[in-house]
Amino acid sequence: MSPVQKDLSYAAPVSQRERIDILDALRGFAILGILLMNIPGFGLPAPSGFDPSVYNEFGTINYRVWYIVEWIPEGTQRAIFSMLFGAGIILFLSRQEQRVPGMKPAEYFFRRQLWLLVFGLFDIYILLWWGDILFDYACYGFIMFAFWKLSPKWLLTGAFICFLLMIARENLDLYRDKQTIRRGEVIAAMDTTKVKLSEVQKEQLAAMTEFKESSQHDKKVKRTETAIRKTTGSYPDVYKYRTDLYLSHALVQYSYMGVWDVLLFMFLGMAFYKMGVITGKARMGLYWTMAIVGLGLGLLVSYLRLQPTINYKFNWFEYTKKVPFESYTLSRTLRALGILGTLLLLYRSGWVKWLFNLMRAPGQMAFTNYLTQSLICGIIFYGPGFAMFGKLQRHEIYYVVGLIWLLQITWSNIWLRYFYFGPLEWCWRSLTYWKKQPFRKKAVKHTPVLVPV
Repeated sequence: MSPVQKDLSYAAPVSQRERIDILDALRGFAILGILLMNIPGFGLPAPSGFDPSVYNEFGTINYRVWYIVEWIPEGTQRAIFSMLFGAGIILFLSRQEQRVPGMKPAEYFFRRQLWLLVFGLFDIYILLWWGDILFDYACYGFIMFAFWKLSPKWLLTGAFICFLLMIARENLDLYRDKQTIRRGEVIAAMDTTKVKLSEVQKEQLAAMTEFKESSQHDKKVKRTETAIRKTTGSYPDVYKYRTDLYLSHALVQYSYMGVWDVLLFMFLGMAFYKMGVITGKARMGLYWTMAIVGLGLGLLVSYLRLQPTINYKFNWFEYTKKVPFESYTLSRTLRALGILGTLLLLYRSGWVKWLFNLMRAPGQMAFTNYLTQSLICGIIFYGPGFAMFGKLQRHEIYYVVGLIWLLQITWSNIWLRYFYFGPLEWCWRSLTYWKKQPFRKKAVKHTPVLVPV
């Protein structure tokens, strides 16, 4: 072999035998399922998107739709997608180590993550999706690089630590808010004709009052009207409003709190990949346990979590004041494991093989499909497009979900008959290797692309 040949390695497209069909199919389910949870953020004004009391939806089909989504799938598809991303890190790095020597696998991985970060910023600041996850995956993927060679035991330990930290974080926030309420109520009960409030007491009273007033129905309606006006305006109006939402809500939430959320499921995904769980190779008893225990306990905890919200009529001030424990992370983790176990049971059974075959293509094009969901929803709902934001009822926005699912399943299966990758997957891969990658299947039959090592 010549020195030149020794210094070159093929960066040919992943062959069909190298692809793991079940991972592609699971990714397809997850990327389409994510839209179920994202669609209120695209099409309904805050806070009504996640609060059916704003438009008094109780007793209607809209309320039933809200309840079913919140009770069963809410948060689970993002959790499964995070697991698959963790598994994908191991797949990418292990394959690179087999193909190229030295630090090249790390170089490719970090370049891959940096470009993912850029695509995330595009989703946030051009497509104006304030609920973007690409930026978060890019940042936290850097962290997971340090752990990808650990054994399943230590990866599961890492997941459990993140699980505990996430529960601690959400309950710490709950009790900080309780403290805000208690302090404010003590001060409000003072006789200010006899006691002069200090500046600190005035601030504490103002914080409690603001919290209480923000939970009032008229304040919610006002915020809803503001959201509609700003989202159906010109592109600069939409840009300012939606990016401010991201900076004040999503970015802060994920930097301050959600880091443990994402890392929890990435750790699980890495462990499950090494254990053969997520690739469908584990024993059937494990999948039955995940499905029955995960969904059984998960749905019970989810029901118990939702009941106080309903009982207090979505008054977050009263909810915070009286609820002793926040169980969202526990509920979501159990339900995600339950749904994953159920999907893997169905896969192993072979009963719906056609469905898994159908979902492979959307999964192979998950990156393209995720960003085109932002694009399509932006065109439908934002002011520069058809400005349908706030004009559809809750149940009607799920017709949009169904149409997008049909479109993405159809076009993904057709596209991959002729191309190795989705268009954005091809772009991301070419930027990762800094070389134009094969694209059309018939055009690359005898022309592999070389990447310098």
